Amino acid sequence: MSFDELKERQRIAWGAAPFENVEDSIAVMHDDLVRRLEPHPGERWLDVACGAGAVAMRAARAGADVTGVDLSDVMVETARRRASEEGLEISYDVGDAEQLPYADRSFDAVSSPVGVFIAPDHQAVAGELARVVRPGGRLGLTAWRPGSRVEKGVQLAARFQPPPPEGAGNPFDWGTEEHVRELLGDTFELEFSGGDAPDTGPSGEALWEYFLSGVGPMRLLWQSLDEDRREEFHRAAVELYEEDRRGDVICLPGPYLLTLGRRK
Repeated sequence: MSFDELKERQRIAWGAAPFENVEDSIAVMHDDLVRRLEPHPGERWLDVACGAGAVAMRAARAGADVTGVDLSDVMVETARRRASEEGLEISYDVGDAEQLPYADRSFDAVSSPVGVFIAPDHQAVAGELARVVRPGGRLGLTAWRPGSRVEKGVQLAARFQPPPPEGAGNPFDWGTEEHVRELLGDTFELEFSGGDAPDTGPSGEALWEYFLSGVGPMRLLWQSLDEDRREEFHRAAVELYEEDRRGDVICLPGPYLLTLGRRK
């Protein structure tokens, strides 16, 4: 499988379920990112791998002139609809974080809410982020740290699907300060902070149903399996979630890294 084939799978997968159904699970992360980036009225803001538009809408509410871009055409259509329903003027494009369709130095602020970390070519993404931010401009990224509920879920899903292509970056490396410094330290003055966006539920079964309702790659994988493998995937996921039971509640850990950068 090539990187292009992987990205095509990602494009289809993220359109396979309405992500807004589970978006509340990372609202604390989105709030943190936008608060730390401090959007200003009239500034040019790009939200890369914008998903269903949660961060783009937050920045637009603060008065920024926002553009969002995502690999998934379904996500982009969802984001356009939500912006229209709220009366927000946000420009959305379908595009690849590894080849952004924008001019050099064209944005005052660039964000990516747990988005670019899934792109396979980390060096290409880093180069594009540096290219489109003006000197003195701001960058804000969030990524899941190693050991998060998302990493555990990805490791589980890997048992039921083909491996990624050779050379594809580990998405959870974006959740380490060392890797981000290697990628962006030459072009940005960086600072880091962390937070937690846990998921809670009364049972592993309830969390399974919740994630299946809005996490496109999970739903698409489950749908692609035969009946026996579907049930195996289902049971393994429920058992994984139950490992984090605390009395009457399951709390899945969601540690994340927030990277802020100032373009040199």
